[in-house]
Amino acid sequence: MPETQRDLEGRVALVAGATRGAGRGIAVALGARGATVYVSGRSTRGRRSEYDRPETIEETAELVTAAGGRGIPVVADHLVPAEVEALVGRIDAEQGRLDVLVNDIWGGELLFEWDSTVWEHDLDNGLRLLRLAVETHAVTSHFALPLLLREPGGLVVEMTDGTADYNATRYRNSFFYDIAKSTVLRMAFALGHEVGPRGATAVALTPGWLRSEMMLDAFGVTEANWRDALEKVPHFAISETPAYVGRAVAALAADPEVSRWNGQSLSSGQLAQVYDFDDLDGSRPDAWRYVVEVQDAGRPADTTGYR
Repeated sequence: MPETQRDLEGRVALVAGATRGAGRGIAVALGARGATVYVSGRSTRGRRSEYDRPETIEETAELVTAAGGRGIPVVADHLVPAEVEALVGRIDAEQGRLDVLVNDIWGGELLFEWDSTVWEHDLDNGLRLLRLAVETHAVTSHFALPLLLREPGGLVVEMTDGTADYNATRYRNSFFYDIAKSTVLRMAFALGHEVGPRGATAVALTPGWLRSEMMLDAFGVTEANWRDALEKVPHFAISETPAYVGRAVAALAADPEVSRWNGQSLSSGQLAQVYDFDDLDGSRPDAWRYVVEVQDAGRPADTTGYR
């Protein structure tokens, strides 16, 4: 679908956790199709979060507007109910509606310990990870869904890592990480039962191997030369930009028959085939099929037939 199509004009979205990564990609993709997008997070030009990174919600909002929508930054800590209630109250006062809610709050990159057992993992970090990854989503849904349900056709997107099928049989990095990502998948299933009969749709959505700002930094590359990382991490060849999963959300938001997905677990690569969209380079990475059939199978990195 052409990026210039403004089929989301007049629609209002809240991308909770839009400072960077998938959240930023989703916000910009919604803006590219004409939506008004509230972008929330803790990192602002005046104060960084504990991530201590340069990305800000103001910058994301400006990218939304530059893409063709209207970006509105709102500072909010989604662990603080009063701040989330105020955020939703502002959307109601200014727009009188909410059509799309994307729960993308995460904040756990600096907290989880790879392949660390529950007894070895720092307990405070693990418990905070669960609060950031799970409690924030519950708080946001509690306050935002009454507004979203005011008009039929609303969409709730729970962002996670891994599909339901993949995570059901595989250990994901550590006890706390595994629980967090699997719980968000179940949250989408539960929300589907609660909002579906009331005229809305809830789904879980996972990107593939995401070339987020933090991932690129970790590999010492930029978006321009990301393939230089393949020498050390060959399977990174299947990776995708945040714009790809952003286009997946925009496609869902514009689909008049989106209710067919209610309660389901989806991936960016899967939806690209259904909705006919590409990543920024014109490819269509199908990361989760690749992970199962190539990476986990111990085969040499080769994306032929997977992007």
